[in-house]
Amino acid sequence: MKYTVSIEVALPRERVVQLLADPAHLPQWLRGLVLHEPLTGAHGQVGTTSRVVMQMDKRTMELTETITRREPLDLHGIPRGSVVHFDREIVGEGMWSAVRDRLTEAGPGATLWVSENEYRFSGVLMRLVGLLMPGAFRKQSLQHMQDFKAFAEEGKDVREATG
Repeated sequence: MKYTVSIEVALPRERVVQLLADPAHLPQWLRGLVLHEPLTGAHGQVGTTSRVVMQMDKRTMELTETITRREPLDLHGIPRGSVVHFDREIVGEGMWSAVRDRLTEAGPGATLWVSENEYRFSGVLMRLVGLLMPGAFRKQSLQHMQDFKAFAEEGKDVREATG
């Protein structure tokens, strides 16, 4: 299963990528995050493998995330017109996923964030979920992007959300 979602954030690209890359901010916009800890390497760096625990409704998922691409490595002084790439592979029980994020300037003080997502399922249950609920994955990806946008632009914290 493959899909692409995108959102425009009303902040300069360099500020957006710095907020995205800062692990201290993850709990503020990544809804359901319980834990994100590097097992090898440094957070956000290519080759780093992290243990990620997510809580969705009453279900807890443990995942392993590996950073496969980050360009440029230095997120300060990014040349105008260049594309920032941030790719990762996520593996969980019965699931493999690749997320390829691209961040470009969308005008003065605005950033376009395009996220390509690919999922592969193994095991009967996860294959069934993928077949019966493909829209749920796209909806969740878009929700994370909208939560990040609200955090970056307005300082909203998903942990303080009601409902």
